[in-house]
Parts: sequence; structure tokens; C-alpha cells
Amino acid sequence: MAVLRANRNFLSVLVLLSVIFLLLKLPSSQYPGGRSPHRKGPVVRFRSSSFNWTSAPQFHPVPIIHHLPTGRPEQLPRVQHPFPGYVHDSATRKRQKAVRAAFVRSWKSYRAHAWLRDELTPVSGEGKTTFGGWAATLVDALDTLWIMDLKHDFYIAAAAAAQLDWANTTETSVNLFETTIRHLGGLLSAYDLSGEPALLEKATELGNMLYMAFDTPNRLPGFWLNFENAQKGFQVAGMNDPAASPCSLSLEFTRLAQLIGNDKFFDAISRVTDFLERTQNESKLPGMWPKLINFRDERVGAEIGFTLGALSDSLYEYLPKMAALLGGQEPRYEKMHRAAMGVVEEHLIIRPMLPEEETHHDILFVGDAYAHEDHVDHNPEGQHLSCFTGGMFGLGGKLFDIPEHVAVGESLARGCAWAYDTFPTGLMPEIFGIVPCANWKDGPCAWDEEQWKRDGNQDLKKGFANARDPRYILRPEAIESVFLLYRMTGKEELRDIAWRMFESVMKATETPLANSAIADVTVEGETAKLDSMESFWLSETLKYFYLIFSPPSLISLDDFVFNTEAHPFRRPK
Repeated sequence: MAVLRANRNFLSVLVLLSVIFLLLKLPSSQYPGGRSPHRKGPVVRFRSSSFNWTSAPQFHPVPIIHHLPTGRPEQLPRVQHPFPGYVHDSATRKRQKAVRAAFVRSWKSYRAHAWLRDELTPVSGEGKTTFGGWAATLVDALDTLWIMDLKHDFYIAAAAAAQLDWANTTETSVNLFETTIRHLGGLLSAYDLSGEPALLEKATELGNMLYMAFDTPNRLPGFWLNFENAQKGFQVAGMNDPAASPCSLSLEFTRLAQLIGNDKFFDAISRVTDFLERTQNESKLPGMWPKLINFRDERVGAEIGFTLGALSDSLYEYLPKMAALLGGQEPRYEKMHRAAMGVVEEHLIIRPMLPEEETHHDILFVGDAYAHEDHVDHNPEGQHLSCFTGGMFGLGGKLFDIPEHVAVGESLARGCAWAYDTFPTGLMPEIFGIVPCANWKDGPCAWDEEQWKRDGNQDLKKGFANARDPRYILRPEAIESVFLLYRMTGKEELRDIAWRMFESVMKATETPLANSAIADVTVEGETAKLDSMESFWLSETLKYFYLIFSPPSLISLDDFVFNTEAHPFRRPK
């Protein structure tokens, strides 16, 4: 019996050692609960929400007719500059550390004063609810924590995110677009980077809730997901909704479908793409879609306003990005992008009229257009929001081999950076007017003093007509395009431009706790703080500043595509 007991003990030790060896060989994402022996934080465990939306009936069910492409992704052209012999020098490392320190400061204040709230108020030091009460800043910042190698904080935040209850909210409805880009996008990206299974489970649970928004008679979603209407079958598409809202869900729903292998999410957003493809030439400015759309009756011909700014922006942004995420296997995204950008070049791009000493700047902006029966009016008004267009033109130019669009993208990115430099705070306003040249393609135009006196604002730098909305709300779009064009062209001077922008942002917005939106970029001296710090400050603005000063291999544009909230999704290979 003693010999048998000894053999059993020996076998038990062997089994135990074998299990330990196998666990050590597993990637971190395959440890029980996602836990790795090298983890720098708590175990990330998924907890189900108190209501399961997959149990809710679909009142307008449809067969799945759009399936994820199953073929081999195409070998698309490289997006990122090769950066031969790149050296991460001490000056660049110093800048990178300064951005990281700004993030850490804001993050610590959020943890101390607004943990699990949507946003921190960076002056009064409180938390507030803006997006359902589901810790928007925490979820939005997950991938930034990972990218900045703040792993301990990442795991603390990820553990909290995996416990969120989508049914625990005081709201009766949620903004479909904002919840998709911030929460769903944030969870998917954090999973793509970390491999934590609980984050994908939580993203899937949220995806099932957001999928209910498509349960309308024509399967096009409304602006809001109203919980009671969804459960009773009363949902309908909007008749005057922002174009960007239903039309900027494709990246997130596609990535979720790719990761879990469920075609229903891809089918849902593909029906929106069908609508876009069918109506692209039915608007008053054929090739573009208007700011506001009647999705219920599926009509685009009544509205006359067209923009790449607020209400429409990410609709256009997602066309080349979907081509990248699908590995070029759905040609219609390229087709729609080319058609839309042709109209943008004809009707929306602006070159500012500048005095001779400023004409060495090759800078462009985008404005708005208003299409009438017999003519098109052009409104030379720029928006900080529309500064993303530099990166969009650059990405489309790279993916679809349109070199001139990369050049246009660079000029647009430089235009927004130039606008930062022209105001006393070093920051661009939310909305501003430009005194334009007659034709942007002809290059810099001759200075017309009389036109300037008539149309310009004598209190602003020459080239500007007004600063109609002088706020700066910590927006990322300008640094987004500067970062993307740096990664696409390798031009080192874009990093110097980014550093000037970062220093200006910090000087004008810093509070004792973090950073705040400001009321007026045109003032000299101290700025008036608005006590607002939207989650995109940590998700987008500081992420792009950090990445432009990081080695180019960190989140390569050939490996990832960013959603409109700067969440990187892995591209299929």
C-alpha cells in the first residue's frame, strides 16, 4: 500500500507540473479568466447584464442576406511610409513622455473624482453622466492605456468594464452612434490589443443590445435606441436624422462580426450601405449625401445642405476604412468613396486668400455647399470637426492608388495646423469663416485688399472672415490628420508641427486636475475654462499626440484601421 501511495503521489506531482508547464506556454488571453502570470492587475471577469437582449423578440425579422467575405483579403497597397533606419531619438522620447504624463494626470484625476462616471468635470472635480452612465471615459480610454504601456491601470479599468450592466441606466434611450463608437468601439479595440476574452464578451453583449435599433420596418435604425419602443416593436427610422448617425456604424459592427463569426451584425450595417449605394446619385448634389436624411421613406432629395463637418463627417470617413477592414473584398466602398471625393473636390474644398508673405503655405480647408435647382452656393466656413478630412483623403489615396489625394490630404492637414498657429492661444476654433480664393486648384491667389476689407475680420489674422464659434473643446481631428499624414509620408516636420500644437493645447486648457474645454481661442492670456472634458480627450486627442512621437511600428497603419473615436481595429491579413 505504501508503494502504491508513493506512485500516486509521484503521478500527482507529474500531472501538476505538466499543468503548470502548459499554463506557462499559453498566451495571456487563454488563461482562466484571461489571467497571465505576467499580468499587472486584477483578473478580468465577465459579468452578464441584468437583461439579455437576445431574449427580446424581433418584430421585423429578416433573413441574413449579407455575409462576411470569406475569401483571402486582397493585397492592398501599403498605407504607412516604410521609415527606413528609423531612430527613436532622445528628443522624440522626451515629447512622447510629456504626452504620456498629460494622459496619466487626467486619468488619475478621473479615477479619483469620477470613477465609473461618464466624464470628469476637470475644474470642479466631479463626475457627470452624458452617455448612459456606463463609464464612457473608462471604456474609451482602455486602448490608450494599453498603447501607453499603462498595463496596471488597463487591467483595473478592463476588470471594471467587464462588469458593466447595460440595463443599469437612468436613461430611457441611448444615442446609437455615440454608444457604438465609444463603448462598442472601445471594447473591441481593447480586445484586439489585449486578447482579454471578457472584453469581447462584454462587447458582444452590447452589440446585441445595439442590434435591436435595426428592428424597424425597413431595417434602418433611428437616432435613438429607445428601450421601451424596442421591446414593444414601436421603432421606426428617422425622417430628419443626421446622415452620420446610422451611416457610421459599419466598422464596429463589422469588426464584431469578424471576431465572433456572427453575420447578423454585418448584415445589419450592410443594409445601411445598400441604402447609401442606391441613393448616392439621387441627392441634389449627386455623389454626396445631404446633412439630414429621411431614412424612414428612404429619400435624400429634399435637403439642400452638404458638408464633411457636423452631421455628415464619419459617413464619408468610413468608406475607405471599410475597404481596409474588409481587405478590399467589397469594391463598392472604393466606388462610393471615389464618387464622393470627386464632388468634394469640385464644391467643398477651399483655399484661403493669403497675403504674399504667407503664400508659401500650401494649405486647404473644406467648407459647406448648398445645392439649388440651377446652382450651388459655396459657404467657405470651416469646422474643427472637418479636420479629419486630411487623413481621409490620405487613406483613400494610399489604398486606392490616387497619389494626388495624398497630396490634397497633406494640404488639408497643414491647413488645420496653420489655423492653430494663427490664433493667440495657438488653437483652432470650433467654427470659423475663410476668405477664399476663387479656385483652389490654381494654387495661391493674388491678395485682394478690397476683398479682405469687405469680407475679412480685421481683428483676426489675414485669411479669416470670423471665428463664429470660438470654443476649443479638446478636439482631436487636427492632430489626427497630422499624425496620419506623418505616418503616410514620413515627413519629420509634421512632428514639429504636432509638438507646437500639443504645447498650445496644454498651455490653454490645463487645470489643477486635468484639461478643460475653453470658451474662446481668440483671447490673449488666461483662458476661460468650460469645466468639460469629453472622453475623446483620452481616447483620441492624447492617443494621436502619443503615437506621432512613438516608433512607427506602434499601431502601424498597415496592421490597424482606426474608427472615428480613434479605436484601432486589426485589419485582416
